[in-house]
Amino acid sequence: MTQHDTTRWNILIYGAGPMGSIIAARLHEAGHQVSVLARNERLAQLREHGVVIQEEGSATLETARVQVVEALNPDDEYDLVIVVMRRNQALQILDTLAAAGNVPTFLFMVNSAAGPDAYVEALGAERVLLGFPYPGGERDGHVMQMVPVNENKTWKIPVGEVDGRVTERTRAVAQVLRSMRGYKVEIRRDMDAWLKNHVALLMTALAPAIYAAGISTRRLAATRDLLVLSVRGIREALRALHRAGVPLTPRSVLLVFFIPEPILVSIFAKRIQDPSLRSSLEGHPRAGRDELTFLAEELASFFRSRNIETPIFDAMRAYYDPETPPVPEGSQELRLRWTGVVALSIAMSALGLMLYGLWV
Repeated sequence: MTQHDTTRWNILIYGAGPMGSIIAARLHEAGHQVSVLARNERLAQLREHGVVIQEEGSATLETARVQVVEALNPDDEYDLVIVVMRRNQALQILDTLAAAGNVPTFLFMVNSAAGPDAYVEALGAERVLLGFPYPGGERDGHVMQMVPVNENKTWKIPVGEVDGRVTERTRAVAQVLRSMRGYKVEIRRDMDAWLKNHVALLMTALAPAIYAAGISTRRLAATRDLLVLSVRGIREALRALHRAGVPLTPRSVLLVFFIPEPILVSIFAKRIQDPSLRSSLEGHPRAGRDELTFLAEELASFFRSRNIETPIFDAMRAYYDPETPPVPEGSQELRLRWTGVVALSIAMSALGLMLYGLWV
């Protein structure tokens, strides 16, 4: 089989957590030869039960019997190795990946605020692809509780080369990923910037706000001060990225600057209470505090290296420490900023009149 045959690839999933598990299950379902690398308790679970997925709100268990391996050996041959693990863990296995000389492509589906330099230095740019796994989940014994991914609830995976080119390899790997049920794929020329934006959106304010609310989305939704700090922290982080010369991407992130603060706070409060997102918004922060803390420090270091001040982010980082007391539930000491609400109302009214004129 050639590297560009997308009918049946031999793929190793390096990382057997929730996201690695669902990717393994869906690639196996699509007809690919899939192996999952696992160790210790997770290794025993996979050998006994297989990969078991349960979507939030569903009683159905999705099971995939894939091959399970304990290591990536230097003489192993795979068409593609997908690294799906925490950033701090991914950096620790680069020597192992580099020794696997028969693997042409490593797709890092890993959060990162520091860029791909460590991957490229260890493996060479010609062997590295960047991407991001959606949507999220948590472990419940051997069952992976996942945010729904199906025909009715699809997710778009971004993927791209480290230098932004679109190559035959990029297209081939994207086509393999598109074979997964419930997924679409977007080839991007700005994956490094995309990943930095993603960390800025989540790690500067929202993730620490969840910790400040005791890892409870119900408490967070009821604590307006934390929602306000989340909105202001995200805006601060995106401005900091812009000052650092990082493009704001995808362009939809710019909406946070145009939607007035009270409306954004209301949207956040409603969105984080979506039951289908519980495993992602509570499960991952509970199990992955080490990674989220690492990513926050990675981004903070990036800003410090460019002498960019982020006071809200600096204050919110204290909540990554489990010893920091949570914010009292229901706290409403911060005043909402209503700037822009009147202008938005006028604009929406004008838009309504224009649309009315088109229809009558």
